[in-house]
Parts: sequence; C-alpha cells; structure tokens
Amino acid sequence: MYKRIFTIVIDSVGCGQAPKSYLYGDKDVNTISHLAKAAGGIKLPNLEKMGYGNLTEIMGVAPNKNPIASFGKMDELSDGKDTMTGHWEIMGLEVKTPFLTFTENGFPQALIDEFKAKTGYDVIGNKSASGTEILVELGEEHMKTKKLILYTSADSVLQLAAHEETFGLEELYRCCKIAREITLKPEWMVGRVIARPFIGNDKDHFTRTANRHDYALSPFGRTVLDELKDAKYSVIGIGKISDIYNGNGITESHRNKSNHHGMEQMIEFTDKDFEGLCYLNLVDFDAMYGHRRDPIGYAKCLEEFDLQLNKMSVSGALFDM
Repeated sequence: MYKRIFTIVIDSVGCGQAPKSYLYGDKDVNTISHLAKAAGGIKLPNLEKMGYGNLTEIMGVAPNKNPIASFGKMDELSDGKDTMTGHWEIMGLEVKTPFLTFTENGFPQALIDEFKAKTGYDVIGNKSASGTEILVELGEEHMKTKKLILYTSADSVLQLAAHEETFGLEELYRCCKIAREITLKPEWMVGRVIARPFIGNDKDHFTRTANRHDYALSPFGRTVLDELKDAKYSVIGIGKISDIYNGNGITESHRNKSNHHGMEQMIEFTDKDFEGLCYLNLVDFDAMYGHRRDPIGYAKCLEEFDLQLNKMSVSGALFDM
C-alpha cells in the first residue's frame, strides 16, 4: 500500500486512436507521434525509462525492454471526450450521457437573450474559436463597447472573455456565475462555464492572465476523491483540478500559473509529509499548443516537463486514456 499517490494528467497528449474516436470526427489521431515527427524527433529520457516508447511509435523515444514503471493504454467507458468526462472517469465515475456541445452554430438566441437581460451586457462572438485568436479578432471591440466575448470549443464549455483591467475581474466572475445558473437548464447544460480574463492595450499585445476560473457541474455521483476525503486522507488538487470536480472531494487546492509552475508545486509536495493523493492537470499542452496547432512549441514544452519529472523521486505508472 502506498502512503502517497501523485497523479499527473498531461492534458491532450494522446498516443493513438481510441475505438470511439470516429464518433467525434477524429481519424488517424496520435498526438505524441505526430508532433514528434513535426519536430524532427523529441527527447524524453525520463518518460522513455518509464516505457513511453512502448505505447506507440515516437520519433526520438525508443521502446524499453526493462521500464522502471508500469505502462499501458486504457479505453474510456464514458460517452464524451471533454475534460470533465475524462477526469471524472479517472476517479471512477462513468459518464453515460455526453455533455452538450455548441460547436457548430454557437449558443441559441434564447440563451443569449436571457444572459443579456440578467447581466446587463450584450455579447459578441458566439462561435467556436481559439481563445487567443478570438482576442485578436474581438478584443479591441470589447474594450470599446464593454460587450462580453462569448465563445465555445469542441468541449462542452461556455467561455466568457473580458479585459481584466477595463472590464473588471470581479464583474467577469459575476457574469460567469449568472451564465452557470442559466446553463443548468437541461437543454443548455454545458459541463463548464469559464472566465477568460486578459490584459493588453491592443490586438497585438493581448494576453490571457492566470485568473481563469471554471464554474463546473458537480459530479453526479461519488468519486475516489470523495472516498479518500471521507477516510481522512489528503486530496490535494493543483491547477484546475478543484474546478473540474467543483470542489467535491478536495481537501486542499492550489492555483498554478503554467505547466512549469504546476510541476514545481507537485515536486514540493514530494518532500512534504502527507497521506493521500496529489493530483495535477497540465493544461498548457492543450491550451497553448494543441489549440494553436503548434507542434514545435508542444514538443519543447513536453521536453521541459520531462526534465522536471526527473526531480520526482517516486515509482510510477504510465497510461494513455
């Protein structure tokens, strides 16, 4: 029996097509293999030692006959491919009804009208978009008009972007709370409402800040996190973990500014005396590189993660899901 478990979700770094991929329009997908080829090879010596090269063909990462960790691939039981579905299943909860997505046509006018009436703000956007590209497109208009930038993605999300200084962070949070209440209706029930604050003076200098906040649904059943907490174990969430479970089962939560910062926090916890789970999501892989289709940046970020992984003196297991 282990005294402490450290779980790291390397967000979006898949290594092969799942049997249900066709349901979501995905074909011939293999993130790690494709980005390694695009980068001319990738160096991940610590993951290689754990058996990463045994999972799929990765240019620069060789198979290992004597890996120091267990390894394998898992097929998801749940229906859906969004953040909450995957994370909830990792902690033992099967999602049988996929969360709603509004990728094709944006959100219905009835939802927009109710949001405008309850917040006092009009919206612009209302489409599926990259979170950085939509700032270039609509950020300046938002600053001039105070209209909130509303958008979605392939995930079950409603995202609201606003300038942190000219619009106000607390006002953005207030509007997101209202959006969360509205989207509790069955016909509009998205998995998360996300506040996306940004700063900068013009479209060439807009950057998102670390004050993102997710307003998620609570898991509809008990998870491993609940069981651990009720048994008086520590459940430490780093990054957006607490948001994903809406705080359920979490005993201690820590925000992070980046993948690097998140790993620094987890490394610190390896030297602390606690019993239970330390759980981290590394969102930059998806948000900063996957969504922007930047395989070179993606590969460099993974190599940096691999270097930090070497600082964790723990035994391990490596799985793709």
